[in-house]
This record gives sequence, C-alpha cells and structure tokens, in this order.
Amino acid sequence: MVCYVNNLPHEAAEQQPLQELLAALGLAQPRGLAVALNDAVVPRAEWATRAVQPHDRLTIIRATQGG
Repeated sequence: MVCYVNNLPHEAAEQQPLQELLAALGLAQPRGLAVALNDAVVPRAEWATRAVQPHDRLTIIRATQGG
C-alpha cells in the first residue's frame, strides 16, 4: 500500500503499526520525534498499536539542537 511520509510516497505493509514503519525508515530511536497522522498528533504510547492505512499522511518531525 502507499502512504505519504512528509509528503513523499512510501510503500508500507497493510495494517503496519506506526512503530514498525518508523523503524523501517531508520527512525527506531524515538527520542526527539513527533509524529502526526492525517494532521493529528499520535502519542508515543500509541505508536505500537496505531496501524497505517492506505493513503494516510504522516508528518515526522525530529527535534534538533543548535542555533
């Protein structure tokens, strides 16, 4: 299935948990990550159980340091 990660198409397994999708994207370390699914923030406690659906839009933001 196709979902969109930061506005780019991405192939994912049907009903793939958000946590597995993040790991497949190389984002297994959740520290400093915020994820929105279809414009709604998903609490980290729900990442393992929230499944990604076809055509879902994920926005992933990573906090960084510096100035």
